[in-house]
Amino acid sequence: MPEEQHDDPFEDRLGAALREAGGAFDTDRAALSAAGENRGRRLRRQRRAVVGGAVAGIALVGVGGALLSPWGDASGPHRASVASETTASTTKPTAKPTAKPVSGEELIRTLKGLLPKGKVSKAEGRGTDEFLSPYAHVVYDDGKGGGAVGVSLGRVEPGSDQARQATQCPDKVFTPHDSCTTSRLSDGSVLMLLKGYEYPDRRVDTKWWNAELITPAGQHISVSEWNAEAEKDAPITRPEPPLSAVQLKSLITAGAWRTAVDAIPEDPKKTGTAGTPGTAEETAGAPIGPVLAALLPKGLKVVGKGAPDSQFAYVVVNDGKGRSLVQINVQPDMSDVEGDLFGTGAETLPDGTKVATHQGPGEKGGSGVVMWTVDTIRTDGMRVVISAFNSGTQNTAATRKAPALTMKQLREIALSPKWRQNQG
Repeated sequence: MPEEQHDDPFEDRLGAALREAGGAFDTDRAALSAAGENRGRRLRRQRRAVVGGAVAGIALVGVGGALLSPWGDASGPHRASVASETTASTTKPTAKPTAKPVSGEELIRTLKGLLPKGKVSKAEGRGTDEFLSPYAHVVYDDGKGGGAVGVSLGRVEPGSDQARQATQCPDKVFTPHDSCTTSRLSDGSVLMLLKGYEYPDRRVDTKWWNAELITPAGQHISVSEWNAEAEKDAPITRPEPPLSAVQLKSLITAGAWRTAVDAIPEDPKKTGTAGTPGTAEETAGAPIGPVLAALLPKGLKVVGKGAPDSQFAYVVVNDGKGRSLVQINVQPDMSDVEGDLFGTGAETLPDGTKVATHQGPGEKGGSGVVMWTVDTIRTDGMRVVISAFNSGTQNTAATRKAPALTMKQLREIALSPKWRQNQG
C-alpha cells in the first residue's frame, strides 16, 4: 500500500503553493487555523506556511501528490507515496537527467538487496524519469512481524535553508518523539535519525522511524519504517520497526541511492543556487520570536520557546493556571490568496486591514484542546496570524480551561505595528 502523508502543518509557504496550484479552494472560515510548525518531517519537517483558510479548506498544496516534484521536496517517502496515489499530472520533465534513468523496478530491487535477510512483499516503486518523486516501498518481515519500509529520493540546493531543515531534529512541541540525532559523516553528508510516532497525539501507537540524508552535492535520500505493514490504518505487527538505527544508517548511505538521485532531471524552473543574492535566506527579516515575547501581556511567564525564525515563532507561557502554547506566523506578499483566506465575514478596519477570528477545537486531537485564532492581512499583503491553545502543545491533553491569552489580546498582538518594523 502506498505510504500516506504525515500531517505537516507548516510546509513551504502557503502562498507559493497556492500560486503553483492555481486551483479553487473552499473558503469556509469555520476552521481558520494557524496550525503549528513541524520541523522534523520535512517530512514533514520544517517548512513554514500556516494552514490557513478553511476547514477542509485550503489544503497544503505540496503535501498532495499532484504538485509534488522531485526537486527540493523529497522529504520522506510519505510525500512520494501520496504522489503515487494520484494521477493529476502526467507531464514529463523537459530537462535532461545527468545519468541514465532508473526505473521503479530497479529501485525496488535495490531496496530489497539492501535489506537484511527476510521476507519482502507488497513492493511498489516509481522511477526517476517521471514527474513525481522516485520512491520504493515494501513490507519487510524479518520473522518477527512485517513492517513497512520506504525510500524516496530528491534534490535540494546544497547549503540552503531547505537542506538544513531536512536534517534538523523536530521540535517536540509539535512532533513528539523518543529520540533524534543529527550528525555529519566523513564525506560531509548530514544524517538525521529520528524515532517517532505516526500519530502525534499517540491515539494509535504506530511507531515511525525516519532517516534523512543530505549530501554535499544536494542529493536527498529519505528512509522511513513502521512497526506495521502500512503507516496508517493497519494493525501493529511488532513492538518496533524492523530496522535498527545502525541498519537505517547503512541503508540510507548506500551509494546506489545517490546514483539514482543523479538520474533525476534537473528542475526546469531552477534559476539560481543557494547563497546567491536574492535568495530567501538572505532576504529574510529578523527573527520574530523576540517581538512576540515583547508583545505578550504582563503576568505571563515564558516557559518554552522555539528556535529563531523570520516567519514563525512560538512560546509556551504559564500564568499560574497551566501551560498555554502561543504561535504566530508573519508572511509577506500574501495578497494573491487574500480571497481564499478572508471571506465575506472578515472585518475590514479603516486602514484596509482585514481581520478574521476563530475559536474551536484544536486540530491535533489532544483531549479537550481548543485553539483561538486571529488572522490578519494588511493592504500590502503582509499576513500575521496568531493562535493560542489551552495546552502546552497541540498534541497533548488540555492543561487549563482556556488559552492564557484572550481573543482581544491575540488581536492586539496580530495588529501591532512592530511586525512591519521587524520585517524592515
